Amino acid sequence: MGAARKSGGSVFLVEDEVMIRMMVADMLEELGYSVVAEAGEINDALKLAQTAEFDLAILDVNVNGKVISPVADILAARNRPFIFATGYGSSGLPAEYRNRPALQKPFQIETLARMIDHALNSTPV
Repeated sequence: MGAARKSGGSVFLVEDEVMIRMMVADMLEELGYSVVAEAGEINDALKLAQTAEFDLAILDVNVNGKVISPVADILAARNRPFIFATGYGSSGLPAEYRNRPALQKPFQIETLARMIDHALNSTPV
């Protein structure tokens, strides 16, 4: 029952919990997106944020106890859209990025689709 989406969109996914990362990747594929880069550690995420080519990133706010801000900084400098995923609500977002879209974990595929549309079709304040 996923919403129809254009094919070919690519996603960089950062999530330290393997099962959650797999679930989100499955949702993205169902929505017509492909995960072209993924990381479960902050150092891997930093490298991929600098080098990978993608349309959108989805970033877990807390990756093995480390805040995602350095990765978000790279993506912002590259002018790449990104969405945060957090179990802490918007107050858990890094202060400088509270204007960015945030998915509250756990989330449904419909919510993910709406957030992707928002992130790809608007510019941050």
